Parts: sequence; C-alpha cells; structure tokens
Amino acid sequence: MSPFRSKPDVVVVSARRRRAFTLVELLVVIAIIGMLIALLLPAVQAAREAARRTSCMNNITQLGLAVHNFEFHFEHLPPGVTNPDGPIRSEPQGIHVSWIVPILPFLEHTALSRHFDPEAGAYADSNAAVRATQMAVLICPSDPGPFLNEGGTVASGSYAGCHHDSEGPIDQDNHGLLYLNSKVRFADIVDGSSNTLLLGEVLSARPDPLGWVSGTRATLRNTSVIEVFKPIVTNAKGAADRDPRSDTTFVGGFGSHHTGGIGAAFADGSTRFLSNQVKPDVLRQLGNRADGEIPKPY
Repeated sequence: MSPFRSKPDVVVVSARRRRAFTLVELLVVIAIIGMLIALLLPAVQAAREAARRTSCMNNITQLGLAVHNFEFHFEHLPPGVTNPDGPIRSEPQGIHVSWIVPILPFLEHTALSRHFDPEAGAYADSNAAVRATQMAVLICPSDPGPFLNEGGTVASGSYAGCHHDSEGPIDQDNHGLLYLNSKVRFADIVDGSSNTLLLGEVLSARPDPLGWVSGTRATLRNTSVIEVFKPIVTNAKGAADRDPRSDTTFVGGFGSHHTGGIGAAFADGSTRFLSNQVKPDVLRQLGNRADGEIPKPY
C-alpha cells in the first residue's frame, strides 16, 4: 500500500440561479385567477340559490299539507284571521289570530298550539312565548331577515295566505281562500282548486312588527302585485305605492328574494314557482275562488 494517500476526486457542480417571476408574469397569473373566479362565482351562487329555493318550496309544501290536513279534520280551510269584526287593521289591537295558529298541530308544533290561547288574542301577554317563537318552516332561506325584533318578542315569517284577488282590506267579503272568519270548503272553490292560490311568499321589511301569529298583512296578502325586490307585476293601480305604516288597512301583494318569481301553494295541494311575468288578469284570477271565468294559462 502506497504511503501517499491519494486525494479524492472533487466534483464541482455549478448551480444555476433560478429566474424569479417578473412583475408582468405575476400580473398575468393574477388576472387569470381573477377571470376563473369571475367565471365560477356565478355558477356557485346559482347552485346555492337553487338549493335555497328548493328548501323554500319544501316549506311551502309543508304549509300547504298542514292546511289540507286541517281541512280533512274540520271539513273547511282554516280562517285567514279570527276577529269579531272587520276590516282588519295592521296594528296590535284586536284578536287577530292568524291562519297559521290553528294549523300548528299539523306542522308538528302541538306544544306551541297548547300554549296559545286563541280567545286571548294574538297580542295577549299570555301568548308572548308563542309570539316570540321562530319556526324554520316559516322562513325562506333566501330571505335575509331578520325574523325577530330587537326585543326578541315578535317572530316573523316569509309566507302569507291569499285573502283577495285585488288590493283591499282584509274582510268577510274577500274573494280568496283565507280571509276574515272564513271557513271555505272545497265545494266553494268553483273555479277549480288547481287554479286558486292558497299561499305564497311575501317580500316586506323585516322584522314584521306583528308577527306570524297575527292575521294581518303579516300573514295575509292579495294578488294585486308580485314583487321581486321591486314591483314587477300589478293588477291594481297604485297598489305597490301605498305605505302600510300610514294606511293600516293596506295589505299588499306577494313577493320574494328569488330571481324570477315566488314559490306558491295552490288549493289542490300542488306547489309551483309562480313567475313574476304572469299577466295581471291571470294574477287576479288566481286570487279568486269563484269568479266563474275560464282559467287563462300562465
């Protein structure tokens, strides 16, 4: 063995310096990502709204079925509002028990029904706990709310029954299915149950000061107008321009936060999406249980 130790071979590796992104390239990448987000975001939002609308239609279906179950047991639809006299004013005075209260057992809310005293009325202190209770079945997921007032004493909803075919006070001579002290039977719906609106969505300021227990414009509307953020279709001149705060007998029409129309339940139990492009004369027909006219397509 040689006394001289050989030096190991030295391998020199020259590392090339990596070139960084230029400012222009970075801006191009950011622009591409922004374009992809802009393209995908509407699709994501549309998918979310479709899911919310499906959930809303399910709520309407449950309400419609509850009304039908009430009719099966009592042989008439629930009164739109129970009160000694009319017309009904949208203010916290009177009995004003809404049509939602008697169908509570058919919505699987028997406990709420037992704790509500209909003879005391919607605004009685004894009914305060029920009046402040929010129910998921009454809230459209697309409606931003809020559905509870600041004091937590009044809970509101997104749906209302149809009391009349045009703008007018809630009273005993209304043409709809749910009005003052009404007890409409299916035999009274001579225009056909599939052609008569039972209930639908409402678009109004939240929270409603009277709540879902109140049979006022809080839970009853007419087919004078369909609103989607702003009045779209109306069959009553000036119906959308009146202020319910100054005119307590004003009721108003239906509306929603959905694009293109409202969810609605009809007297035959069907649930449909009612377009905001429906003609005013057709809208009037849908709100009348017995006008005797040939139903128009929509």
